[in-house]
Amino acid sequence: MDRTLPLMQRFRDSATALSSGQPCDCLPPLRAAAEQLRQKDLRISQLQAELRRPPPAPAQPPEPEALPTIYVVTPTYARLVQKAELVRLSQTLSLVPRLHWLLVEDAESPTPLVSGLLAASGLLFTHLVVLTPKAQRLREGEPGWVHPRGVEQRNKALDWLRGRGGAVGGEKDPPPPGTQGVVYFADDDNTYSRELFEEMRWTRGVSVWPVGLVGGLRFEGPQVQDGRVVGFHTAWEPNRPFPVDMAGFAVALPLLLAKPNAQFDSTAPRGHLESSLLSHLVDPKDLEPRAANCTRVLVWHTRTEKPKMKQEEQLQRQGRGSDPAIEV
Repeated sequence: MDRTLPLMQRFRDSATALSSGQPCDCLPPLRAAAEQLRQKDLRISQLQAELRRPPPAPAQPPEPEALPTIYVVTPTYARLVQKAELVRLSQTLSLVPRLHWLLVEDAESPTPLVSGLLAASGLLFTHLVVLTPKAQRLREGEPGWVHPRGVEQRNKALDWLRGRGGAVGGEKDPPPPGTQGVVYFADDDNTYSRELFEEMRWTRGVSVWPVGLVGGLRFEGPQVQDGRVVGFHTAWEPNRPFPVDMAGFAVALPLLLAKPNAQFDSTAPRGHLESSLLSHLVDPKDLEPRAANCTRVLVWHTRTEKPKMKQEEQLQRQGRGSDPAIEV
């Protein structure tokens, strides 16, 4: 109920008394009513001014130069779908500010396909090359778990970050001492949400999150309680030191540089490649959960189907194969 009504009633009563010639003490209620009205008018004016005032500008994100750099390490090898995979990945990476792509070829020397793709990508990149030793290469028909792929290539990228050189293209100088950044090992056949890279950017030690469609499960990933990793959802050897997928963690650059002997072990047992690096860097209890305490999947362990080339092979036997000068 409007608290000015009693005063207005007294105002009317005073006016009636004055008009009838009756004596009354009219001044106090008249002043009180006038003050009430003045306060209401003032508040209405204030509200109108607030409505006319433009809304505050939204908080501005940090300038790209102020962000820690994300170093994305990608091993790659020659195959029919190589360019398709790299184009897809490069276009995802192009959406991420302050990112440096370390693309490492499994080859004796840089190939025109990869060199040309990097030059056209618009990304800040470093091109590295190292050939996997013959004893560690998969033979035709062997399952992928017999020898882990990409070990030499990932270690080559770690060497470059530590100032041991070896770049064949792009940025050839490693980050200077004191650079704030994070290192992520991104295979060329996975699918990545742009959000994932912002989740990892401020990693202090080793950050972790779930990976979809891996290990024969809908997802694998850390189990988190009260903001700490207390276990892992996985089916394959859950007692591994770090039962995580390669796509499921990132490492702060200062931590990697402070542990110069930390690298991937090509002789590690099946499923232990990630543990061979992480065991040198952090205790499982100190992992940093990301992606809403590891409840969101932002990366998927997808694989492109191997193309069937029966018609191509038939045409080649007839001398009518596809023009080899056209890069696929």
